[in-house]
Amino acid sequence: MKTNQLGRSAVRVTAVGFGAAGIGNLYRTVEDEVAHRAVDAAWRAGIRYFDTAPHYGLGLSERRLGAVLADRPRAEFTVSTKVGRLLVPSPHTADQRDDAGGFDVPADHVRRWDFSADGVHRSLESSLTRLGLDRVDVVLIHDPDDHWRQAVDEAYPALHELRDQGVVGAIGVGMNQWQMLERFVVDTDIDTVMLAGRYTLLDQSAGRTLLPRCQERGVGVLAAGVFNSGVLATETPGRNYDYGPIPDALYARAVRIAQVCRAHDVTLPQAAMAFVARHPAVATLVLGAKTSAQVERNRDLVTAPVPDPLWADLAAEGLIDPSAPFPRPSPGWTARGR
Repeated sequence: MKTNQLGRSAVRVTAVGFGAAGIGNLYRTVEDEVAHRAVDAAWRAGIRYFDTAPHYGLGLSERRLGAVLADRPRAEFTVSTKVGRLLVPSPHTADQRDDAGGFDVPADHVRRWDFSADGVHRSLESSLTRLGLDRVDVVLIHDPDDHWRQAVDEAYPALHELRDQGVVGAIGVGMNQWQMLERFVVDTDIDTVMLAGRYTLLDQSAGRTLLPRCQERGVGVLAAGVFNSGVLATETPGRNYDYGPIPDALYARAVRIAQVCRAHDVTLPQAAMAFVARHPAVATLVLGAKTSAQVERNRDLVTAPVPDPLWADLAAEGLIDPSAPFPRPSPGWTARGR
C-alpha cells in the first residue's frame, strides 16, 4: 500500500490505517484470537499504520496490538497512541464492567483526566509498557475539549520537547470536533490532527476552514470516524450517528445519498471512504475493525473505483459541498499486498 508523509514530520503512514478501538472491546467483547486475526489481516492487506489509546478498553487495545506486532520488524510499521487520560487502579470497581466508558471490560481501572507534563510522561511510559515497545511514532493529545488551557500550556510543550529529543516522531491532537483542532493548528507547531466524524458524507463542517488550514500549515490529517459511528457503514444506512440515535432529518439525507450511490453502482460505505480519502489534506483513513472479515471488506471497498459523475450528482442535489476537492486515486494496494 502506498504511504504518505505525515505533515512536515519524517513519519510516514499507509493510506489506510487500522483503528484499534474495536479490539479494546468497544461496545462488546471480542475474543483474543479474533482480535489477533484482525490485526494479522490488516498486516496482510498492507496496512502498516496502527492507532490505539489507553482509553480503548482500559489498556486492552494497546496490550492486544502490542502482542500481535511483537514479531513484526519494528522499522516496518507506525504506531500512534494518545495522552490525556491516566489509568488508575480501582480494585473496588473491578467486579463491574466499564459501561460508562463504552468498553466491555472489567472496570479494574478508572480514567483520570491529566494533561499536565507529568501526566503526559506517565501516560506514555505506561502505554509503552502495555504495547511492549521502546517507542511510538506518533503521540496525540486525546479529547482535550474541556481542558484547552492545560493541554496547550502543559501537554503540548511536553510533547514538543519529546519530539525535539527524538523520542517521538510526530505530535498532534485527536478530537471529535474541528474548532479546537483548528486552534491547535494555528497556535502550535503540531504535525497532525486526528479528525473524527467531522469530514464525512454527512458532515463536511471541517472542510470549510480546518482542512484548508492544515494544508497551509503542513499539518497531516488522520481521518477517523468516516462512517459517523455506523450510519454510513452499510449499504442501507444504519441508525447510529455519533455514538447515539440519528436524527430523522439526517437519516433521510443518508438514505438519499445511498440512493444516488446505488444509481452509480456504488455502495454507501464505498462512497463514504472515497469521499474522505480524496481530500489532499488527508494522509490516511483510520478504519476501525474488530474482525479479519471487516478488515478484508474495508480493503475491497476502499480500492473499488468510484465514478466521477457520482460526486457531481451528490453536489447537484446539495448532499455534498460542491467545492469539495476532486477525487484522487484510491489507496494503491499491490497484488502482493492484497
